[in-house]
Amino acid sequence: MQDRPTIDELLDAVEIFLRDTVVEELKGQPRFHARVAANAIAIVRRELAADAGFGAEETDRLTTLVGEGGSRLELNERLAAMIGEGVEMDEAAVLEHLRQTVREKLAVANPKYRAEPGRA
Repeated sequence: MQDRPTIDELLDAVEIFLRDTVVEELKGQPRFHARVAANAIAIVRRELAADAGFGAEETDRLTTLVGEGGSRLELNERLAAMIGEGVEMDEAAVLEHLRQTVREKLAVANPKYRAEPGRA
């Protein structure tokens, strides 16, 4: 791992270049594609920043629900299997976990999204 520039600094530089330079020089479909690329980089940056916090929180919730440890992927697969098999679980806890996971994913995909109280 390098000290400088950081991953975030590199992604920021490419995103700014695409958004502020490339997009302004292009027209039509290439311009649209440059905007899509800049947005994709912004999502990657948010994903990297959020993964440590949201990922750990999701893993903790899954571990509690499933009753065993593992990677986030493994725990999600186990929870899905348990639901599919009709294993008896705390339905309210499962629903709250799913709601919170969706909120976290939306915060990364669209930071302008704000969950309103009482909104799933």
